[in-house]
Amino acid sequence: MIHVIASIHIKKDRVPEFIEIFKANMPAVLKEKGCLEYVPTIDVPSGLPPQELNGSVVTIVEKWESLEDLRVHLAAPHMLVYKEKVRDLVDKVTLKVLEKV
Repeated sequence: MIHVIASIHIKKDRVPEFIEIFKANMPAVLKEKGCLEYVPTIDVPSGLPPQELNGSVVTIVEKWESLEDLRVHLAAPHMLVYKEKVRDLVDKVTLKVLEKV
């Protein structure tokens, strides 16, 4: 199983717009072969000392059956349309692709 943590840095005051576009694309992603989980999350204040809050970051938590399923997902037609729709909303994306040890 592959775990993905994608941190999407959104331009100022555009987070609601980004989340709306993201959620509209979710049903297509969840139907993809190998997709086990695909959910947007935002920081919630916890009071825990090591936590860094950033209201401009949407973190996508994903689980895929295989790395190949993830690669196919990234090239899926609906993902290409999604990327075009959010292109002007996103400042930066960082990605962690993880495997249980």
